[in-house]
Amino acid sequence: MNIPFVDLKSQYASIKNEIDTAISEVISNTAFVGGPFLKAFEEEFAAFCRTKYCVGVGNGTDSLFISLKALGIGEGDEVITAANSFVATSEAITMAGARVKFVDIHPETYNIDPARIEEKITPKTKAIIPVHLYGQPADMDPILEIAAKHDLRIVEDAAQAHGADYKGRRIGSIGDAGSFSFYPGKNLGAYGDGGAIVTDNQELAEKAHMFANHGRADKFGHKFEGVNSRLDGLQAAVLSAKLRHLDEWTESRRRNAYLYNEYLADTDLVTPREIDDVRAVYHLYVVRVPKDRRSDLQDFLRSKASQRASTTPSPCRT
Repeated sequence: MNIPFVDLKSQYASIKNEIDTAISEVISNTAFVGGPFLKAFEEEFAAFCRTKYCVGVGNGTDSLFISLKALGIGEGDEVITAANSFVATSEAITMAGARVKFVDIHPETYNIDPARIEEKITPKTKAIIPVHLYGQPADMDPILEIAAKHDLRIVEDAAQAHGADYKGRRIGSIGDAGSFSFYPGKNLGAYGDGGAIVTDNQELAEKAHMFANHGRADKFGHKFEGVNSRLDGLQAAVLSAKLRHLDEWTESRRRNAYLYNEYLADTDLVTPREIDDVRAVYHLYVVRVPKDRRSDLQDFLRSKASQRASTTPSPCRT
């Protein structure tokens, strides 16, 4: 029996009319690139993230890369990030021409350890990318203090943290820019690739928008060489429809996580830990298992999946 990472079929069925209507409207208006549906989503997602601006881009990796380029980071620079993120985080740094400096993680939160950041700072360091891994907010206050002390920019990698909060602030709104992915399996997922940059900095938003559109200021005016990375109208419309349900879905994830915590309390598994005054969104519920027990746990879970599959009645037609 295969258990899906996320049941997108059930999710679609629950909001089918909204999704179908949204897609139909885009097609009817032939608003495939740019246009009112993208503009509407950018405004809605900026408001959701409690920022002034949102720039839709082609995917989450590009949102990191374009954020760095809009901040002027490139050849000869260094960017600090967590050592355990998905490869896209470091990939975006090297795409920008900079060098990755990894910092180890806090053993309880699995996010970057602020206490280890300063030892990696050099005269070439220009930015920090804290990753809000698994939907658990990184500890941002000490990171902000370090960045201010060393005149560093902060780009939040919020690819797994749509709607998470840190001490009353929405994740993505705390640094110079916030980077999001809308890959279908994310808490807020498109029906294809997609990403966004959020910020309160108008100049950064304008530069990111131009960079993602070939460096274009107007139809035939290109101020610099950029890339082609645009969130299309169909994906924007789908995301607008889903965004209306995201808070409800997040609370369901949080309730399930707390149930797991309760049920696993008397086991030797280490369950996720939220730091004080945060609202995690549990893109993933990750547990730690003693090294000598990992194979046993995997075998146990596989046996339960097989057992469930063998006792589930086959569907029949009437």
